[in-house]
Amino acid sequence: MRAAFKEWAIVVDALGRGEQILILRKGGISEGASGFAVERPSFLLFPTLFHQQRQSVVGHAQRRYDQIVSTLPSEDRLRIEFFAEVIEWHELISPEAARALRGQHIWRDEVIAERFDWGRSKNIYALALRVFRLAAPADLAMLPSYGGCKSWVELEEEISTTNAQPVLAAPLLEEKIREFRQAIGTAPRLSAEPS
Repeated sequence: MRAAFKEWAIVVDALGRGEQILILRKGGISEGASGFAVERPSFLLFPTLFHQQRQSVVGHAQRRYDQIVSTLPSEDRLRIEFFAEVIEWHELISPEAARALRGQHIWRDEVIAERFDWGRSKNIYALALRVFRLAAPADLAMLPSYGGCKSWVELEEEISTTNAQPVLAAPLLEEKIREFRQAIGTAPRLSAEPS
């Protein structure tokens, strides 16, 4: 697999520990007028070191960030430990819809509100994922082509997903999916197909 999705390191940590199954995404500046799209049904999780991420997450996630920050690779290195499969995704067209997901993710309400307000479209996307831990982490050089404000990156080298293990057992994952669907008030309507 070479396709990778950029997300804050603390969020990748929460996904990798099974604390959450959600990614909330507005889309990067580099994604242009068409905005964010779920381009792949599965992808590697590319942890980013955005400097404000500690202040942008809830209290227990700030404490977790303080625990792991010294273990994160330097800015010229990249460590890939997880990949994800998209279970379903939904466009959220109101801040109230996003607030209904409170407790299922680590972002602060203010950060989500800012994402709604940013740009022309007043929406964000919620992706429910099944996350897998790679059999061995991949330590890579951080290349200039990986930089920039964009969601999707094509890695220069293939990363093996053979023998990767799900971070959540099926019953726990199903419970989190039920909570997600109840919160957004819809049945599954979009499959894990690229749009």
